[in-house]
Amino acid sequence: MKVLVIIPAYNEEATIHHVIDELQTYMPEVDVVVINDGSTDRTAEIAERAGAKVFTVPYNVGIGGGMQIGYMYAHRMNYDYAVQMDADGQHCASDLPKLIEHAKHHDLVIGSRYVETTSYQSSKMRRIGMIFFSNIITWITKQRITDTTSGYRVANRRVIALYSSYYPTDYPEVESIVYLKRKGCRISEVSTEMRARLGGNSSITPIRSVYYMTKVTLAVLMTALRYER
Repeated sequence: MKVLVIIPAYNEEATIHHVIDELQTYMPEVDVVVINDGSTDRTAEIAERAGAKVFTVPYNVGIGGGMQIGYMYAHRMNYDYAVQMDADGQHCASDLPKLIEHAKHHDLVIGSRYVETTSYQSSKMRRIGMIFFSNIITWITKQRITDTTSGYRVANRRVIALYSSYYPTDYPEVESIVYLKRKGCRISEVSTEMRARLGGNSSITPIRSVYYMTKVTLAVLMTALRYER
């Protein structure tokens, strides 16, 4: 079983070493590729020293562009599973074995903070956004997804092929779920613990949150119409 962990990273020099080290502790057999998304700090250097393969994008293309590069590599190198994982240390590598086990029976498995009670604490505005997007996805796909914005995911070969040819840009997590459901893919959620970021700053500010919700809502509706079966 060949597993590739894809970590999109933009200026994450404070945390990337920890993320890779933790993966090597819990799943030393996986391969790790860091998509260095136009970072201006030492992200690429630190990731290479930690043992990851690094692809450097000369300018910032966002999570969507970075993830598609990773999926294209996974497809070309014939990996069985591709894992999406954040570079800020929020995702626990100790949960990865159970995500991969569930992926043996589904096309995409999402690590969820909400499908069961966990220790994760979110802000009121973030929680409102989660409920909003969960309701939209449920309405469109007829499947309840509790954590639509989770960036902790495991994709099988079918999804790797689909995402290598098309992956939403900008804030892709919600839209990419609708895309897969319109392609007839089986999606499941598994409860996972998530921590506060271990360093650096989130790109989602209060002002950008308004843009984020508006942009993602429109993108999701357009995707639902474009891939209507």
